[in-house]
Amino acid sequence: MSVIAAYMVPHPPMIVPQVGRGSEKQILKTIQAYETVAAEIAEIRPETIIVTSPHVVMYADYFHISPGKQATGDFGRFRAPEVSFRVRYDTELVKAVCGLAKEKDFPAGELGERDRQLDHGTMVPLYFVEQQYQDYQLIRIGLSGLSLAKHYEFGMILRQAVEQTGRRTVLIASGDLSHKLQTYGPYGFAPEGPEYDRRIMDTAGRAAFGEMLEFKESFCDKAAECGHRSFVILAGAMDGMSVETKVYSHEDITGVGYGICSFRPTGKDEERRFLDRYRAAQEEKLRQKRSGDDPFVRLARETVESYVTERKLPNVPDWATAEMKQERAGVFVSIHKEGKLRGCIGTFLPTKGNIALEIISNAVSASTRDPRFDPVRPEELKWLEINVDVLSAPEQISGRDELDVRKYGVIVSCGSRRGLLLPDLDGVDTVDEQVEIAMKKGGIRENEPYTLERFEVVRHT
Repeated sequence: MSVIAAYMVPHPPMIVPQVGRGSEKQILKTIQAYETVAAEIAEIRPETIIVTSPHVVMYADYFHISPGKQATGDFGRFRAPEVSFRVRYDTELVKAVCGLAKEKDFPAGELGERDRQLDHGTMVPLYFVEQQYQDYQLIRIGLSGLSLAKHYEFGMILRQAVEQTGRRTVLIASGDLSHKLQTYGPYGFAPEGPEYDRRIMDTAGRAAFGEMLEFKESFCDKAAECGHRSFVILAGAMDGMSVETKVYSHEDITGVGYGICSFRPTGKDEERRFLDRYRAAQEEKLRQKRSGDDPFVRLARETVESYVTERKLPNVPDWATAEMKQERAGVFVSIHKEGKLRGCIGTFLPTKGNIALEIISNAVSASTRDPRFDPVRPEELKWLEINVDVLSAPEQISGRDELDVRKYGVIVSCGSRRGLLLPDLDGVDTVDEQVEIAMKKGGIRENEPYTLERFEVVRHT
């Protein structure tokens, strides 16, 4: 037995009548679609329902599976404590998922916080399901800060565990769409909001799961989407299968997007191995990019590869440019993997005899000593994108009006505390955002006096 069906659903608490108290009537189409989905699930009679939710415990580098044998929850925080739930967890299936994750060295399991209270991202779907069907066990899964490809891979692991245990299973990917669809919405309006909703509903309607992997993180952030990673896990659970899909509803009346779709596998289809195709395309793209590395990036890459595999530092190579050998400057080395930052360390003033030595030192630090990340492993090397920024000497300025988020980086200082942010970063669009991020990095509060410096960079990609 495998995943019989999967559903993409939203989770606005107001849709529950005891919470909405009449306001739920604004989204009647969503309610009706939810009732249709619940009837389908009741007809399937799954032994287990897997819910992926953005509101379960979330870690940057780990997928949390709720532990224990059971959990309870209610809508008390939404003034409706009388709407309550008590669910049994499918411990056998959880054990199978955790076993596969360990076998594959995949970061998922029951470690971490042991919150037995159900979140609203789980309870809203269950509210509708339980109107028509109660004879199920649950697995509740959190998302992570890892790449979309990792979320897709986790969906594949979930399906493998389901097949291994023979469970008759339904997967519910809980998540709202954009929160920036209307000026009166909870986060206001952004043009990326309607564009996200249009793209995700089109992608879901065609079951074009490979396209879900191509949504840029910065685009999703600007759209203030909620459920994209949840939907990608669903997509992974359908990998290699032909899929019959149906779009039931899409509404944006409250300024938040609510979409409901169903997906039913109808047989194997090797042409729909989307993760394999995505990674093959990424590998070829990176291979071509590496072949055109300029000397600055080439030295950083060769340093990372040498140090990660052999713990050896290269000498300054003969092919290094005169600038690299003769000039001194601050240098930042940034490493990305599958669109996510993997390490970034730098010096805003020179600390070595020349730029080449500065690159070598900071490439080692970015790949193995960035405290935010585990050291880069040898098997990751072919997936890394590396940039080198060479900084000009910083100059003090009198205010934010002398900054340009695309042209200048900024250094914010308060006593011995200092925060730096490079220019022209994806997702940082205003000077205020740039300064605020730099202040946070330096541990500087808004009400504290601070000074500003700016600098320019030559970026090598």
